[in-house]
Order: sequence, then structure tokens, then C-alpha cells
Amino acid sequence: MKIFHGWRMVGAGAILQFLHAGLLMQSFGAYVAVLSEEKGWSKTALSGGAALQSLEGALLGPALGWAMDRFGARAMIQVGIIAFGLGFMALSQIDSVAGFYAAFVVIAIGVSLSGYFPLTVTLVHWFRRRRARALSMMGVGFALGGIAVPLVAWAMQTWGWRSTAFASGVVSIVIGLPLARMMRRHPSEIGEVPDGIAAAASEPVPAVDAPAAPPAERHFTAVEAMRTPAFWLLACGHSLAVLLVTAVNVHAISHMKEGLGYTVAQASFVITMMMMAQGAGLLLGAAVGDRWNKRLIAGGCMIGHGVGVLMLTYAVHPAMLGAFAVIHGISWGLRGPFMQALRADYFGVQAIGMIMGVSALVISVGQVGGPMIAGAFADANGNYRTAFTVLALITMAGSLMFLLARKPK
Repeated sequence: MKIFHGWRMVGAGAILQFLHAGLLMQSFGAYVAVLSEEKGWSKTALSGGAALQSLEGALLGPALGWAMDRFGARAMIQVGIIAFGLGFMALSQIDSVAGFYAAFVVIAIGVSLSGYFPLTVTLVHWFRRRRARALSMMGVGFALGGIAVPLVAWAMQTWGWRSTAFASGVVSIVIGLPLARMMRRHPSEIGEVPDGIAAAASEPVPAVDAPAAPPAERHFTAVEAMRTPAFWLLACGHSLAVLLVTAVNVHAISHMKEGLGYTVAQASFVITMMMMAQGAGLLLGAAVGDRWNKRLIAGGCMIGHGVGVLMLTYAVHPAMLGAFAVIHGISWGLRGPFMQALRADYFGVQAIGMIMGVSALVISVGQVGGPMIAGAFADANGNYRTAFTVLALITMAGSLMFLLARKPK
């Protein structure tokens, strides 16, 4: 039986997400903990690396969206993978905060050109009935990236952070470039149709596995989408979610090391548990996302984010760290892919790249603010309790954004 090329792209995207998550996003906290101790740099300064990544992605978002809507993502992703790898090689040579920032500018460009944004825009053109499933399955790669965090931490302790960073760059390029060549802009380029329905028409598909075909989509332009309340409610809700998620990604290891007395290796294991739970959430999303109300699920997950992080903040027993990992991880995995699936469901796919790009400007407020706020509070108070508590409560209140974000009529 011929395998729909869209699922091959899902697999390639999952592996690219694995590289980004395992080598950078989930391991960034380990770099923060090690560099803060070795170099004496403040956590606020180190948080700037994550802020640069988010800010650069937001600034490039509209331009990338425009380019993808017109030219596709294959060449862009290949360039991004090379930049991602070279950025890590540059990171291995730095000796100053300025050098740290310069390396992260290159890494951030690489992530923007080869990461979640272009991969998602590509996949929404290949799937319609199974859109949430495809995005969730690709996200499993990001979740599995958490498995690499203890390996990265071990490599830092064994060979040093410089060798680990350089090796990360080499691995990214060697593995990533062949995967990028699998990407295609639209099914029609290779004689296929969305969801692969034509190729599988002769084979019966159980009703439980194939949701009913949705009604015809209306395709909004970016300007038309921005005139709807749903656009701004989704963007603001998404921003409040990542406000907490990025703060945890950058600072959770430091909190567990300095505030709770765990080693970097032990803290990295908790992050691995969190990413495994995220994977479970993604699989759950793949099963129910095209059947249940994505908007209501996203609102519930915002509550889960807050509850989980409060467990981390006030943990007095390893069981509380386990609860944090499970609750926050499942909430993240279940909610994450729904953000773009909702936008595609609400506004169509004709201008989805531009719509996502403009949304990224709003989302970046949370991406940049979360790590910076947490780092500033930690430098001022000597711990993360106040920062994590405030951010958790704000995120829980943000559930209202999704409850109010109804599909435009």
C-alpha cells in the first residue's frame, strides 16, 4: 500500500522537532545552570538568549509567513538547519555575554527557518480532516526531545559544555538536511490530495478513525482574520500559555538545583518526565483533537499548566515534582498543536502563513516576557517562587481567552 507522503513529512518534521527540543529548547536550562556557575553571569542575562530566540522569531514571522504562502518551505528549512548547526558551533567558542548573544542570534535564525512555524504551515496544507492528528504526531518528536536532556547534561559533565555544543551543531546538520529535502509545498506537486483520500479511496476506513468531512472552508486573508475577535483572543491566549511554558523551559532546572537542592542530572530527569508526559498529551490530542472542541480543551489545559507549575514551585517531596511533570506536560502536549489547528480551522489555509506570522508578534510577548520576568525575580529575590506563582496564576486566568474565542461566522 502506498504511504501518503504527508505522513512521511510528519515523520521528518517530528525528527526535526526532536533535534530542536533535545539540543536546544529543553536543554537550554542546563546551559543556563552551567554557565551561571562557571562564568558568574546573571540569570537575567542568560535568559536573554531565550528572549532573543523568541523576539527574532516574532520579527521574522510576518516575512516568513508571506514567503511560505508564495514559495513553500523546503529551501527555507534547509538554510535554517545549517544556521542552527553553525550557531551551536559558534556557541562552543564563546567567552563573553556578547558572544553568547551573537551565537544565539544565529541559532534563533536557524530555529525560525527550520522549526515549528514552517513545518506547521507546510503540514496544514497537506491535511484537513486529520489536521489536529498530523500536528500532534509531529509534536511527539518535540516531546521525545526531552529524552535527550539527561544525555546533554551527562555530556556537559563528562566532556564539558563546549564539546557538547559543537557536537550538537554537527549532529543537527548531518541528520537535518536529508529530512528537509522531504518537504513539499502542496500535495498537488507530487500528484496527491490533502489527507491522501484519493490514494486510499479503494480501502474502507473505520468510522472511528476517519471523522466526517468538514464543511467547505472559508479562506480569510490576514487582514480579514485580524478584524475578527477570534484572531486576537487566540493570539493572546497562546501568548499567556507560552509565558509560563518558556519560563519553565529556561529556569526549571535552576530552580530545582538552587531552590530545591537537586543536581543538574536529577533536575534533567524531571524535565525528561515532563517531556514524556507531553508526548502522552500529544498522542491524546491526535486521538481526540479532530472530534472534540479544541477551544474548550485548550482552556482546560491552561488551568493544568498553572496547577502543574505551582506543584514545581512549592515542591517539598519528589512526588510533587512528578505531579508537575505529568500535569504540565500533558497540558502542554494536548494544547500545543491545537493552537495552529484552530487558526487553520477558523481562517482557512490560503493565507495561513501570514496569519501565523502576525500572530507570532503577539505570542512573542509571552515568549520573551516569561523567561525575563522569572530571571529578574530570581536575581532580585534569590529564588523563583514569586515569579513562578505569579506566572502560573496569570496563565490560569488566560483560559478565558480560549473560552471566548468562537469561530468567526
